[in-house]
Amino acid sequence: QVRLAESGGGSVQAGGSLKLSCAASGYIFSECGMGWYRQVPGKERELVSNISRDATTTYADSVKGRFTISRDNAKNTLYLQMNSLKTEDTAVYSCAACRAVGARYGYVFWGQGTQVTVSS
Repeated sequence: QVRLAESGGGSVQAGGSLKLSCAASGYIFSECGMGWYRQVPGKERELVSNISRDATTTYADSVKGRFTISRDNAKNTLYLQMNSLKTEDTAVYSCAACRAVGARYGYVFWGQGTQVTVSS
């Protein structure tokens, strides 16, 4: 059974930093691309960043230069380092695993999400 468990969310002032983690189990971690998405109530889920099996990364324009995605295949863990946070980064952040054509938002497996709140 695949499980993705996010942690590291919380409340921070604008300009601050947080590091999210996503601990994965139930599949071969190194064989899947992974991503971080975020969602604000009433809005569509938004891609934040992807990282492929070979660690190729992509970022949404809104977070480029501020966020860094990484993965540790030995620890089966995905990370998102978020620096210079802005109030508009406030959202529930979810990790996703294993790209698949036709899958909703392009990923098969999803975590429950962790809340990030950035105050001014």
